[in-house]
Amino acid sequence: MPTPAERKALAQGLAKLRENMVTLAELSEIAIRKAMDCLARGDPVVAGEVFTLDEEIYALQLEIERTCGDLIALHAPVARDLRTITTSLKITTDLDRIGRYAKDIAEVALQVHAETREHLEGLVGIQRMAELTIQMVDKATDAFVKRDAESVRRIAEVDDAVDLLHDEILRGLIGSMEAGRTPIEDGVWYILVNRYLERIADHAVNIGERVVYMVTAERLPRVRGAERAPREAP
Repeated sequence: MPTPAERKALAQGLAKLRENMVTLAELSEIAIRKAMDCLARGDPVVAGEVFTLDEEIYALQLEIERTCGDLIALHAPVARDLRTITTSLKITTDLDRIGRYAKDIAEVALQVHAETREHLEGLVGIQRMAELTIQMVDKATDAFVKRDAESVRRIAEVDDAVDLLHDEILRGLIGSMEAGRTPIEDGVWYILVNRYLERIADHAVNIGERVVYMVTAERLPRVRGAERAPREAP
């Protein structure tokens, strides 16, 4: 049985882990918002800020991994504490990937021609998709901080809306390129952004599902959106 000093050390380690996870989530969200701002304005200064955030996210991910390793090795946690640690390890990977996609979007923003950016501003719903995706990330990370499994139990349904937007945007971009309104090169860049946002939403779903497991020890079944819609239709 752990001594009071050992229990205190574990509690302090878990508190530090939680603090770093909150910071990691905040950095990831800021990176997405700045990346989308960069996409709208093509500002290389903002792109540089996103690149710096990506480096900070990666460094903090490594620190969290070391903390989790130390907690497992030194304190042999069980039950809820062990689930918190192992879930944190997995979520750091999701948040790091979110930061990396933000970096990818910022890199794309520097490639798109200004006249194309202005033309597409009212043509496609990329900004709307970005906001919905950011809301998903915010909801999933907030659930982790608050240990609120119920708030993210149906987060995959929000992802269905993102997937629909992804398909709508893709069709719009292809049509614009076919009609000659959008240069092929720029259209391809925007198609990549569309894909990056869709992947960010997938990582938000991962985080939400991991939170449910962390809090309840329940693993949610994976159901494809195409299978979910007919079953839940009125």
